[in-house]
Amino acid sequence: MQLTCRTIAFVSPGGVRLFSRQGKEFTRVFPDLAAALEAQVPPGVVLDGEAVIWNGDRLDFDALQRRMGTARAVLPGVVKELPAAFAAFDVLAVAGHDVRGIPFTGRRALLEELATDWAAPLNLSPTTTDRDLAKTWLQDLPATGIEGLVFKGSNQPYQGGARTWLKLKHKDLTDVVCAAVIGPITAPQAIIAGLPVDGQLRIVGRSTVLTTATARELSRYLRPAKPGHPWPEDISETALNRFSKDKSPVHLTLVDPIVVEIAADVAWTGNAYRHPINYVRARPELDPADVELPPHLRTTSP
Repeated sequence: MQLTCRTIAFVSPGGVRLFSRQGKEFTRVFPDLAAALEAQVPPGVVLDGEAVIWNGDRLDFDALQRRMGTARAVLPGVVKELPAAFAAFDVLAVAGHDVRGIPFTGRRALLEELATDWAAPLNLSPTTTDRDLAKTWLQDLPATGIEGLVFKGSNQPYQGGARTWLKLKHKDLTDVVCAAVIGPITAPQAIIAGLPVDGQLRIVGRSTVLTTATARELSRYLRPAKPGHPWPEDISETALNRFSKDKSPVHLTLVDPIVVEIAADVAWTGNAYRHPINYVRARPELDPADVELPPHLRTTSP
């Protein structure tokens, strides 16, 4: 699940320490979670879960990023304004004993026992073996910002470094405006998608690499841009991926805007998709002026 921060919580007699999946400590960023864990979880427990921030009934990744980048002096005010929650989905140690070798069903039973009397902001991530219920979750939960489901084998031990589980993401079909491509018009490598945000056509994402056949089909609808195009020919990589460390410029081939259909997951931060989108087809019968920002994205727009 995205729009969250993967968090490993170590609860000891000396207090609580929180670490990212990469091993970076951010206990100071989540003092509210550390306090709740210390008060409600016995020493000797290590939990694997997600730190999240809710904005109404939807996960707010921008608020989470704001937390992560807040200076120590002003953090207390931000913690009060943007309270965090913790959703535990696995347990690595109980009473100081390593339980990573126990099958998942056994670890889940231990986790549920630990969580019996938990109160907010601590939560237990739900699980099911019911296929129909899982389908319902996959259909309904993306409206809250949850990207999809994780599938684990009931007999699997915990393997932190190896991915022994599967992730299935929900993707929505959405009409966007393609007003630029990467590569030549005759053989585009990727589309640059735009949506109307605050009255302007804003770049909101880049597609995955197009296949040769798809590029050939799309090129039939592409025409060179007319004067007055709203986008520049060169942008920074961070304009396409705000979290990229690559600062090199990206050259765009501007085109006359057309409507295209894309498949995208629900991860939306600021005014852009967090992950590359998937081009589905051109919609030449539609007018770019009629494309609107999807309702589920409007709630996270400034």
